[in-house]
Amino acid sequence: MSPSVAVLGTGIMGAPMARNLARAGLPVAAWNRTREKAEPIREDGVAVHESVEDAVAGRDVIVTMLADAAAVEDVAALALPAAGEGAVWAQMSTIGIEGAGRCARLAARHDVAYVDAPVLGTKGPAEQGRLVVLASGPPDALERCAPVFDAIGQRTIAAGEAGAGQRLKLVANAWVVAVVEGIAETLALAEGLGVPPERFFDAISGGAMDMPYIHIKGDAIVKRSFDPSFPLRLAAKDAALVVSAAQAAGLDLPLARTVAERMAAGVDAGHGDEDLAATWRLSAPGR
Repeated sequence: MSPSVAVLGTGIMGAPMARNLARAGLPVAAWNRTREKAEPIREDGVAVHESVEDAVAGRDVIVTMLADAAAVEDVAALALPAAGEGAVWAQMSTIGIEGAGRCARLAARHDVAYVDAPVLGTKGPAEQGRLVVLASGPPDALERCAPVFDAIGQRTIAAGEAGAGQRLKLVANAWVVAVVEGIAETLALAEGLGVPPERFFDAISGGAMDMPYIHIKGDAIVKRSFDPSFPLRLAAKDAALVVSAAQAAGLDLPLARTVAERMAAGVDAGHGDEDLAATWRLSAPGR
């Protein structure tokens, strides 16, 4: 029998995840802090609830997909006491190592199985059901979540014990934000030197330095199209989590620190709700 699911948080990622769960035939309920933003997913067969408690009542798997650790903990404090016996909490937001630890302890206090399963992918992959799930937690709880992960993702990586998913996500995010900042500064330099960006793309095309992500984010910069696939404010939050984790591990990562500072500056400059490629605006403010 397919597990019933509650999705808490229906933003850029949560809404398409809820849709794909419903399309896969899983019974899905949802809640969002601003209910109006969740209403459109009713058309896809998702039951939208006014309260967190109603959304999770009787559900087998509770998915949280929220902005940060504080939001996750606030919502979980309401959801977990209302969860039924045997429910699994699949925490799929990027909340960092310390946040994952606090959530694990919160789940234990309410006797709810805890799975830490952040995802790789942004708006497009979420809509296409092609996320990569970095699943960590007890094997039996992961098995119960498998139909959920299969519905939203193209593959699931078994990362290890609960919390290992967050560590792997931070490693991947360190690469992502560095690449995007690198693309932004490269294209700012190209334009500043009078080099057509298309000539740069052609120079690296098909070689070892090429990658699809350069063209995705580079095209957005060239077209000045910053509709958020992944908002800069969330990228800045993730970059800060990378820096915090590196410091706790006794590492010196100056590039990570610089990228985190740069993305935070982009948020402070008013670009937080634009795509993370809008970090380009700080390198080319007059263009």
